Amino acid sequence: MTTENHQILEITKNYLKDIAEGKTGDELAIYYSESVKQIEYPNHLFPEGAIRNLNDLKEASLRGKSVLISQNYDIQKSYVAGNTVILETIWTAEIAVPIGQTPAGGKMKAYFAQFIEFEDGKIICQRTYDCFEPF
Repeated sequence: MTTENHQILEITKNYLKDIAEGKTGDELAIYYSESVKQIEYPNHLFPEGAIRNLNDLKEASLRGKSVLISQNYDIQKSYVAGNTVILETIWTAEIAVPIGQTPAGGKMKAYFAQFIEFEDGKIICQRTYDCFEPF
């Protein structure tokens, strides 16, 4: 693995760690390019999917803080191809509000495939494929 590949993998791991630790808004914006685009493909939580820019990502992180008590990203496998980090991740969370049939205080679990593209050490595009366990 090249030094650059190792650097973007470490940035990605720190990014997910900071999300899991509850950082929001400008605390997470340090990871993003001004022109960042996040694509969340349709899933059980967002049936229409979502496309977010930098401001949307900041707002979503603040909303998430009121919905989640805690969350964790358990990276199962990671790959670096050029300027892209590819992850297979198991996400778990304890929720603060009821979602579907899961009550407040309940647990959610999803299996993610994430493709995070970098330019100059900043995330320029993130594509996420989420597979949620029933909730």
